[in-house]
Amino acid sequence: MFVGTVSGPRCRTLPGDPSFPSARQIAAFNASVGGRLINVMPSGEFCNSLLGGCTDAEWSSATFKIDIPGAMLAVNWEQALSHDYTSTPSSLCFRNSTTCGQGNVPVLGVNATTAAHIQAGVHFAREHNLKVSVKSTGHDYLGRSTAKGSFLLWTRYFEDITFHDTFKVGQKNTGSAVTVGSGVHLNGLYQAAKAQGKTYVGGSAATVAPAGGYVQGAGHSALSPMFGLAAENVLVTADGKLTNANEVFNPDLFWALRGGGAGSWGVVISATFITFPTFNAVYHQTVIQVNNSADVGKLAALHAQHIFDWDSFHAAQYFYWRNTMPTFTWTIDTVFPNTSIVAANTSLWPFLSSVLENGFKFKSSIQLADINDILTSSDDINSSEEILGSRLWSDDVYHGNFTDIGETYQRLFDGGAEGVLGNLIAGGQVSKNAAIDSAIHPKWRTAKTHIIVTRTWTDATSPTDVEIFRRDMTNVKVPILDALAGPGSGSYSNEADLREPNFQTTFFGPHYPRLSSIKARYDPHDIFIVGAGVGSERWDIDGLCRV
Repeated sequence: MFVGTVSGPRCRTLPGDPSFPSARQIAAFNASVGGRLINVMPSGEFCNSLLGGCTDAEWSSATFKIDIPGAMLAVNWEQALSHDYTSTPSSLCFRNSTTCGQGNVPVLGVNATTAAHIQAGVHFAREHNLKVSVKSTGHDYLGRSTAKGSFLLWTRYFEDITFHDTFKVGQKNTGSAVTVGSGVHLNGLYQAAKAQGKTYVGGSAATVAPAGGYVQGAGHSALSPMFGLAAENVLVTADGKLTNANEVFNPDLFWALRGGGAGSWGVVISATFITFPTFNAVYHQTVIQVNNSADVGKLAALHAQHIFDWDSFHAAQYFYWRNTMPTFTWTIDTVFPNTSIVAANTSLWPFLSSVLENGFKFKSSIQLADINDILTSSDDINSSEEILGSRLWSDDVYHGNFTDIGETYQRLFDGGAEGVLGNLIAGGQVSKNAAIDSAIHPKWRTAKTHIIVTRTWTDATSPTDVEIFRRDMTNVKVPILDALAGPGSGSYSNEADLREPNFQTTFFGPHYPRLSSIKARYDPHDIFIVGAGVGSERWDIDGLCRV
């Protein structure tokens, strides 16, 4: 990884400022990086530049958008008003727009493939007092990998994958491992691991980069109940030339990189993860549809009574409710590692039989396959603007609070929530790993689930309505989750509300003072500042001017 320093005036330089780099200076930089300078454009402008524009399938496809330097999975983060839709003037660019503003999309960048490219980019930003943004794929629900007027360090093409039968950190042999560039995606790494007879702790979204913001935020997985969080399975973050971070070299930075938040610690070029022998797993899916929010609440309470049924299997479960008007649809995906179909069906039957006994119907499917195939997704589909709010719910929430849980779900949907997404990805080894010294929020050690509320809108939604949605998420929806989570609650910082009012506690807990101290050491002039990240309280909401 590369860490650097920037000194200069109170505000970063923007296009149009007298100190913004000249055409000659930009050309000189381009020559220094072998012609890899990018003039970054919003995804809408990119599509509008194509003959016939982007198809519906392309516009909603993350695997299509990852090759567009300025594109974000959720396009609202590209808009200048993504932080405050009441601001003027606006700078928006949507698909099929007749005119496009640059919005919150970087203006220049480098398509980096070597550490030297990253180093040159940071030096260029330092020389000209530019804000820096760091992006691999744009799979970022808080918009931290894009920024108004910034210089983009694009790591999309750090795609090397190297498997190690043995890997040493200092003199310690840590066993089997894989080193991946920060442009490698989960779907590609799963298939590469399968070919080696191995697997690793990763998520299930196709375009998440495991060596990027995923691991810096902690990184939950369907394998977390069995092996722990991704940040507990990383051995080194490095590029091999500039700054290595592990338990031996720069251990304080290594501590911060594991759970201390995405985008705050430099540019991770590669990371090395523990690997495990691959195995078969059972994937079970149940789909239920109901007609009203009262039934949603009834089923949520019923499910809560069975949340501990699958602990002995180290199973993970994604139980996602969505308002699919005129009905509500519940999709429950359960992953059982090293389990037979018979055993998986038997463990699920007490819950499913109670669903039938309460008058509901369901459809189910089941398969046995290699775990890498189960967790490989071909694409991430998102054609809407989207925000999230979330909380970690502890074991205690699920002991006797069944009615409260049901009422919480009903209240959220009655209040306009589009989705309530439950993630049973804690407990088990995540709890047992409490002795591991990292920046992971301690609330993970007592957590059972991570519960997310979603809100989406379209390009046609007025700025005023978008601001209403955002305030509702921060001031209404998340506090509803909070009421059950209890005092001092925590959240997974990669799937959360950018406007979290007390992000220092909610995302980092008691680790924030130590994180701030490490930040001051490695980034004393705040070159790497992102929304709701360590040190961001010293800057305005766009990270452009100190406050």
